[in-house]
Amino acid sequence: MDFVHPVSAVIPGAQGHVLAVLAETSAELNLRTVARLAGVSASQASRVIPGLVELGLVERREVPPSSLFRLNRHNEAARIVVQLARLRDNVLERIGSAAGDLPQPPASIIVFGSFARREADRTSDIDVVVVRPDEVDPDDDAWTEGIDRWRRNAGAIAGNDIEVIEVGLTAAVEKLSHGGQVWDEISRDGVSVFGASLDRLRDLINA
Repeated sequence: MDFVHPVSAVIPGAQGHVLAVLAETSAELNLRTVARLAGVSASQASRVIPGLVELGLVERREVPPSSLFRLNRHNEAARIVVQLARLRDNVLERIGSAAGDLPQPPASIIVFGSFARREADRTSDIDVVVVRPDEVDPDDDAWTEGIDRWRRNAGAIAGNDIEVIEVGLTAAVEKLSHGGQVWDEISRDGVSVFGASLDRLRDLINA
């Protein structure tokens, strides 16, 4: 999935670009502004917007000599477009919730890399650190099978492959302190979706 442009990835062409712009703001925009922000020509926008108004997704208000447009957020189809625009955050929430169903939950799950930075497109893997509780043996079959099942479920939710780095809790705390370039990136950009937050893990460094 393209998480940089989720609306236009699902709704191709000028229509998707226009809807993406309108989903990102509650302000009224004139046609030229919509076209500029959407990266389409004014003529393309003028062909697309009337159909969206007719469908009820877009509201039009006449302010002579121009018209102003905004997404009709009471319209159910428009609400779906807004949810699509928020796809990254929805995916983070769902993959975090999925970890709560594991028989041996991780101490923390942290998403980092391009997905955390809001740069993930359809070719991007989603990089994840799974922090294993110290009392859980890394070779424990139930743990291993649970994390593998979560990885597959998370990949199905996101539509992108999930790449997992697994590390014990004590080791994770140490690496956040002096773990090299990858762990510097995790500390800087990481988003905790389950269990202990990055701030909580950092607090354990000096505990």
